[in-house]
Amino acid sequence: MSMSKTTNTYNRQNWEDAEFPILCQTCLGDNPYVRMIKERYGKECKICTRPFTIFRWCPGARMRFKKTEICQTCARLKNVCQTCLLDLEYGLPIQVRDAALKVVENLPQSEVNKEYYIQNIDKELKDTDGTEAIGVVGKTLAASDMLSKLARTAPYYKRNRPHICSFWVKGECKRGEECPYRHDKPNEPDDPLSEQNIKDRYYGRNDPVAEKILKRAASLPTLDPPEDRNITTLYVGNLPEDITEPMIRDNFYQYGEIRSIALVPRQQCAFVQYTKRSASELAAEKTFNKLVIGGHKITIKWAHSQAKQSVAKTDRRFEINAIPPPMTASNPNDFFNLQQEQVTVLPPGMKLHQIPPSLIPASSYQMYSQAYAAPYSMPSGAAVLNSIPPPPGSGVSNQIHYPSQDPSRLGAIKK
Repeated sequence: MSMSKTTNTYNRQNWEDAEFPILCQTCLGDNPYVRMIKERYGKECKICTRPFTIFRWCPGARMRFKKTEICQTCARLKNVCQTCLLDLEYGLPIQVRDAALKVVENLPQSEVNKEYYIQNIDKELKDTDGTEAIGVVGKTLAASDMLSKLARTAPYYKRNRPHICSFWVKGECKRGEECPYRHDKPNEPDDPLSEQNIKDRYYGRNDPVAEKILKRAASLPTLDPPEDRNITTLYVGNLPEDITEPMIRDNFYQYGEIRSIALVPRQQCAFVQYTKRSASELAAEKTFNKLVIGGHKITIKWAHSQAKQSVAKTDRRFEINAIPPPMTASNPNDFFNLQQEQVTVLPPGMKLHQIPPSLIPASSYQMYSQAYAAPYSMPSGAAVLNSIPPPPGSGVSNQIHYPSQDPSRLGAIKK
């Protein structure tokens, strides 16, 4: 039993005797059959220095033994766990919770004032069932958007792991797998998380864990409204399959008058249009990363203007189907714009072949020159495209001889 030389030594009626500790789910562990060692007045509270009943237990396999660090009066005064000193409702440090709720509670620091304050708190606890928070925290404890985003919804049992084996770090541990401590590399000495004080955590000051969480809260994504004031439609995504329009209306009508709701079941999304821009901004602020329907976390975004989308599609269509530039005066013989930049877009391995002038039939050359190239002078060696040679037997000179069109060969095939 601890022996204190303060006023607690002579005022034993204020010593705390409890039957079960105030713990969070993480410290209690995942084992439903927990064996606890109870010792009456076994230790002094690290906050109020009063002797109290301590509990010691193992939260699970391959976990370290844990014990209560503060008395139940101090724990209920801040609504925290007796072991880890984290908030029982959100699982966050006291500094983060007080900053989100804007709670300011100046507890006495001197021994005499602290003793008097704790005695008055004990008198208030006698009239309660012991399941609710007291003090300033109990009066101002309410829902907060920031706390709901940062809250830990599931137990974090990794926090109950054993401490690092100092002999293993030195290379002298001979226990092997039977060592009850953890064989891992220690953190860096400059890591601020390695310097934690239980009093600083309780009073909400200079807590490195709280500062890390507050920095993460400052970097959370936000939904900025578009510059176009005519946009009053919100995109609602990740909806459950059995969603109906009345269910969507029940979650959005409270922010303002709704003009229309367009539900797209195949895409599991909907579009909610408000009559006023202020109502849509309020709905986006209240539902962004907060709305849950049917166990699905709903995605909230601002819808785009349909007029801008149609203009963008029209511009993109004209870019794709662009009309080639007209024939330039510098090269009047470029009838098909082959000298322009479009030729450089040909696939690899593809070439434009030119037909020698000696192999071009006279009839085709004359027909092409009369129809298209009459105003221009056709130079020697120019490429004539889409020129089809006449069939054999037409009496035209300089024709191309195809073996497959030989009359003797065709007669043999007919026979």
